[in-house]
Amino acid sequence: MKDPVLVFDGDCAFCSSCVRWAERYLRQTLASGGWEAVAFQFADLGVLDGLAGGRGEVSAERAEREVLWVTPTGRVHGGAQAVARLLMRSGGAWAYLGAVLTAAPVRPVAGVVYRWVARNRHRMPGGTAACALPNRGPVRP
Repeated sequence: MKDPVLVFDGDCAFCSSCVRWAERYLRQTLASGGWEAVAFQFADLGVLDGLAGGRGEVSAERAEREVLWVTPTGRVHGGAQAVARLLMRSGGAWAYLGAVLTAAPVRPVAGVVYRWVARNRHRMPGGTAACALPNRGPVRP
């Protein structure tokens, strides 16, 4: 793998719309690098997780809850930080916005906003009932 991979929920119309927007407006310039977007339903999650050390960081359960950015070196960023990495990879003014999202004072706020949007994505423009996150109870031993 030579470029990072953005893993998203392909069953969610809101998520798919966001990725299509990113593919159209955030594609690489000559100064930045490439990236690939793939729905987790079609991604080889085992290979991506193996690249990340095989610790379960790349899984269908995680990818249906948050977008994942997997680098060629095996680093995995999720949620708001995945979006930040995508923006930084895109170059130009987008890179500055991505860097702001990774800054210590902004990072926790970005995470809260991302999680709120993810929980309510079925209510967002383009969202449908299929976009709702699965209702899973707490894990019990």
